[in-house]
Amino acid sequence: MDFTPLSRFIDRITAWRIPWAELLVMHRNETVFRYRAGFADLEAKTPIEEDPMIYLYSLTKILTCTAALQLVEKGTILLGDPLSAYLPEFAEMEVRKKQMDDSFATELAERPITVRDLFTMTAGFSYDLAAPSIREAVERTNGRLPTREFAMALAKEPLLFEPGTRWNYSLCHDVLAALAEEVDGRRFSAYVRAEITGPLGMRDTGFDLSEAQRSRLVPQYQYDDALGKTVPMDGDWYRIGTEFESGGAGLLSTVSDYSRFPNTLTNRGTSPEGVRILSAASVDLMRCDHLTELTRSDYNWAHHAGYGFGLGVRTHISQAGSGSLSPLGEFGWSGAAGSFAIMDLESQLTVMYAQHLVNNQEPYVHPRLKNIVYACLK
Repeated sequence: MDFTPLSRFIDRITAWRIPWAELLVMHRNETVFRYRAGFADLEAKTPIEEDPMIYLYSLTKILTCTAALQLVEKGTILLGDPLSAYLPEFAEMEVRKKQMDDSFATELAERPITVRDLFTMTAGFSYDLAAPSIREAVERTNGRLPTREFAMALAKEPLLFEPGTRWNYSLCHDVLAALAEEVDGRRFSAYVRAEITGPLGMRDTGFDLSEAQRSRLVPQYQYDDALGKTVPMDGDWYRIGTEFESGGAGLLSTVSDYSRFPNTLTNRGTSPEGVRILSAASVDLMRCDHLTELTRSDYNWAHHAGYGFGLGVRTHISQAGSGSLSPLGEFGWSGAAGSFAIMDLESQLTVMYAQHLVNNQEPYVHPRLKNIVYACLK
């Protein structure tokens, strides 16, 4: 295996507009390639060092869906259950519907939101963290907004469509975290630490940072097209409450630490050390394509062509459609600042890529990165 093309690609994108990038490739549980380039702090010209702390953003979603699948395995919940059986505030949801005069009115939903709808992004939610009910809940809780309170607030907002009829990237997995809290009884962070990150030895992954970890949190950037350069962007705009543990975007971690988790899924739910967090059957259910005739046309991101959507992950269903060198069944997800995970059971391959640029150039970087990885393996 010659990974020279990968290091050249990382050098090219960090000389372009991405401040820094790091890539870890694991094959059959062994790290076969690791490379980083660029500056952690552009202003100070500080080189990127080992194990910087980063915002994972939506890479959180894979872990949240894993936590919820553990509850399915325990018989605590079923995918087909109505969400209101556990979170009663979702019992009678209103749906926005267009009227004959092009105005909008709300009507009672004809079908309940199911647990499956949360996994598959078909509940009818938006991704509006500034919705009136959420803003009111932030104020009412004096800026704390616990995860369970967040779900209660979101339930007051009308749905965008009838549950199960469309796919829309949304706050579904944040509600999934609230569901886990309700049925398990622990805060979501406590559940994740006890059932996933703790058993896997992931000491640098969590919703809050220690002082030592905070000193390793690298600056975040955005590329300003008007200025033609990369500029700093402070803060985590998904952390809308001090006690809000976002199941959709709340985790922070490092490449070394987080890679333990996707590699465990690559091993069908059991880590190389023998720690099982999911059954092989659950991993297969996660990476199964759950799109339907009603929802497939909505999942239309150009760089996900040839992919279906599973339980919180993209899943490769057509090489002709994707133009990807990865085999069918390869799955994973990405984060808003550009982090990216690949899990491939057939090739026994795990890839963890990290960067910290919020307008992340994902449609350019991720498909190319994936193809170069697979070309280097052959």
